Order: sequence, then structure tokens, then C-alpha cells
Amino acid sequence: MQAHDARLDLLTHRLRRLPEVATVDQLQARRAEVATGLGVQQMTATDLETDVRKADSDVAQVRTRRQRDQQRLDTGAVGSPRELEKLQHEVGSLDRRISVLEDAELEVMEQLDQARADAAGSERQLVELDAELSDATARRDESIAELDRQAALARAERARAVALVPADLLALYDKIRAQQGGVGAAALRQRRCEGCRLELNAADLRELAGEPTDAVLRCPECNRLLVRTAESGL
Repeated sequence: MQAHDARLDLLTHRLRRLPEVATVDQLQARRAEVATGLGVQQMTATDLETDVRKADSDVAQVRTRRQRDQQRLDTGAVGSPRELEKLQHEVGSLDRRISVLEDAELEVMEQLDQARADAAGSERQLVELDAELSDATARRDESIAELDRQAALARAERARAVALVPADLLALYDKIRAQQGGVGAAALRQRRCEGCRLELNAADLRELAGEPTDAVLRCPECNRLLVRTAESGL
């Protein structure tokens, strides 16, 4: 019984600590992080696209005004020298304004190109992570299925063993096992209880040796059920 329970406990422990499960969890966390970053990058790109359109519109408006003023100069529509000087000054100011706006537009366009490149990089990462996650999930599921298969066999073997144990002894074993960290019965080997790992003294060994062969033995140190072996030392 104890061997079957120890086997089941080991399988449960292995299931909880499967490296494949940790790998899937890490990949899922990484994917979530990249997906969040991609959302931010896409929003940034959308905002920058709006900024580029606005900058382009601002440049176009100033250029239109500059072309209108230049046309007035070219056609000689301005008769007054003072007005002509004023118009020439305005054309110069508009040229400078266009230069400033174009520089600003170029800077925003460069930021947009970077945001799009970042988003494209994140999209490629997601594709790669999805492929890794698919493979890792398949490996995890295979490992879990194998452990489940082994556990089912162990439970079936335990059930067959349970059928051979008296109900009162089984209840006692389960009670002790719950109290003693999963070990309710231990072998007595070379005068040592393999449950608490303590060596029994001579008096305790004489008392145990005097018990009938069908008697239920208990460790005087840890109270676990003791199972006689050929090497018990009794």
C-alpha cells in the first residue's frame, strides 16, 4: 500500500513540477507582453499618422498662401513700393515657415516609420512565439497524458492491494499517513525504521520480536506501521 501511495505521490509531484508546464507558462507570459507592446506600437503609429496628415495639411496651406503671394509679385499686381516691400517680406517669412513645418513633418514621418517597424517586429515575434507555444503545448499535453496514464495504472494497482487489506488496518494506515507526511507504513531494516530513519533500541527490538507474526507492529519512535523484512534484525 505504501509503495503504491508513494508512487502516486511522486507522480502528482512530477505533474505539478513538469518543466513543460513552466515552459508553456513562460511563453504565454512572453506572448502577452509582446501583444501588449504591439497594441501600444499600433496606437502610437495611428496617432503619428494623424500628426503626419496634419503636418502635411499645414505645409500645404502655407505653400498655397506663398504661391498666391508669389503670383502677385510675378504679375506686378502690387503697385505701391511699400506694399511691394511688405509682400516680399511676407514671402520670405512664408519660406521660413514652410522650412520649419517641413522639418517638423519629416521628424514625425521618421517617428512613424520607426513605430511601424517596431510593430512589424512585434508581429513577427508573435508569429514565432505562437509556433513555439504550439510545440510547447503539445509536449506539455503529451507529458501530462503519460503521467495520467501512469497514475491510472498506479491507482488500479492500489485498488487491488486495498482489497487484500482489512478495513480497520486500512483506516489506521490512512490516518497515520495523513499525520506523517504521506508515509503511514515503513520497512524495518537492520533495526532501523525507514520512516523516521531512527534505529530502535534493544528493548524495543525484543518487544517487537516477541509479537506474533501476524501482529501489527508500530514504530516506538514515529508511531508508523512497521513492516518486517528479512533484514529487520529482530
